[in-house]
Amino acid sequence: MAERKKPELLSPAGDMERLRMAVLYGADAVYLAGESFGMRSFAGNFSPEELPRAVCFAHEHGVRVHVTVNTMPRWEEAEALPAWLELLDDAGVDALITADLGTFTLAGKYAPHCDRHVSTQVSVANHAAARAWYELGARRVILARELSLEEIREIRARTPEALELEAFVHGAMCVSYSGRCLLSNYMTGRDSNRGACAQPCRYQYYLMEEKRPGEYFPVFEDGKGTYIMNSRDMCMIDHVDGLMDAGLSSLKIEGRAKSAYYAAIVTGAYRHAIDDVFAGRPIDPVWRDEVEKVSHRHYATGFYYGPPGQYCENARYIREWQVVALVTECDETGLATLTLRNRFAVGDTLEAVGPDVKPFAFRVEAVEDGEGQPVTEPKTPQMLLRMKLPRQVPAWSILRIARDLSAKS
Repeated sequence: MAERKKPELLSPAGDMERLRMAVLYGADAVYLAGESFGMRSFAGNFSPEELPRAVCFAHEHGVRVHVTVNTMPRWEEAEALPAWLELLDDAGVDALITADLGTFTLAGKYAPHCDRHVSTQVSVANHAAARAWYELGARRVILARELSLEEIREIRARTPEALELEAFVHGAMCVSYSGRCLLSNYMTGRDSNRGACAQPCRYQYYLMEEKRPGEYFPVFEDGKGTYIMNSRDMCMIDHVDGLMDAGLSSLKIEGRAKSAYYAAIVTGAYRHAIDDVFAGRPIDPVWRDEVEKVSHRHYATGFYYGPPGQYCENARYIREWQVVALVTECDETGLATLTLRNRFAVGDTLEAVGPDVKPFAFRVEAVEDGEGQPVTEPKTPQMLLRMKLPRQVPAWSILRIARDLSAKS
């Protein structure tokens, strides 16, 4: 049996704030996109000027940067690819995630210092496909999300050891095979395969009979509507041991379009889970609880233990915590400078969590504004505040409050 290796933790970075959070909360690598050729055109993304700064920040913290170039470009877009690939190579990007064979080939020519990774959009689902990409020059394949752990284990056993295998372990799941979907294009004109998915699979649908226009009939699965294309979110934090045993090189968190809070909290949770499992320790339950404190749909284990089946319950997002402030600095006495994100008040109970800091609760005793004046209920976003915390925490720690914002219908 091959020696067990510690997998890379790969986190999403939709913009510079999310990249900073992912890096500081424990990612080994981040994946992001520029303003072209990425599959999340609404994620924020990085301009040509921002990319080198993002790479520099990540590399200063020992974190690799993977850039998505995984759309299916048309001929006129392909004309622009060489210059874009050269820019990524010059910026010091570590790896390119590609789905189109032409893009993959051009990347080898115009970005020779970047590793080439094969996107999950390619639907690599067997060892023959994985080996073929390796022989073409791929350093890594990102496996189809429809694979079980046993199938991944077999692919690992039948492919060269030098070929890295990556798989998604947390986040939203697409109802279409490896994300290949025409529904968004058909309904909204936004092409999911070109980075602009409108996520119509998450709409709430009703039936309308042809001769009764305007009358909408729910398919009663929960009394509120039907969720015929419903999908739960994936969460494999309880199964990190099995993921390691299957031989995965990289565990990937979905969510480039999600918040900086999500990037921080989920990255921190999986960082500690991976470290605990690799060291032979049970996962500290506090980190398991953290993934419940971000916006998410009901969790499941995807296809890892067999087909998940149709889920017919409510598909609304669970949002039970809200960020109220971000720590910009904090001295040894716990006196912190904050930037406000959402309202809170003196007397509220908050939680603090930070890079390598377990969450702890405290009661707000007093708050001052930037001028040193007492404030009982700060409400202006981004305003500077000062507040005494029970202990020192690092910059970019998060203060949050239990506040149920889940959709009720």
